[in-house]
Amino acid sequence: MRAHVNLVTTNELAPPGGHYSHAVRFGDLVFVSGQLGIRPNGSHTAHLPFEDQVRQALENLLTALRSAGGTAADVLKVSAYIVDVERWPRFNALYAEVMGNARPARTVVPVAQLHYGYLIEVDAIAVCRGDSRQQDLLR
Repeated sequence: MRAHVNLVTTNELAPPGGHYSHAVRFGDLVFVSGQLGIRPNGSHTAHLPFEDQVRQALENLLTALRSAGGTAADVLKVSAYIVDVERWPRFNALYAEVMGNARPARTVVPVAQLHYGYLIEVDAIAVCRGDSRQQDLLR
């Protein structure tokens, strides 16, 4: 039996700002698109402190993951893009707080700037076994 690519969308997040899905599921693998600190209602947090942006971006990542049937414990790899490497220690502390006991592989990449003036963007790869609530949009 051949696995299908399933696009994962949710009303719990703002609609994607471009031609992409919140996440894509292929078999048990879930690829969560880059998440900024955009609130579910579409309002931006780029003007708020770094800590608020981190919390919202990570919550968005976990919301997309839940929509694909996963949790933080299912995450294999996280990539984080932060403006100004000096923010790394604060990001690390907030990340540990949100992720709890989950300790996936992780990359933190310092960047010059991000879309809409955000200071943080995160994406993830996870493995989620069993049924999920994803939408089977591609065959």
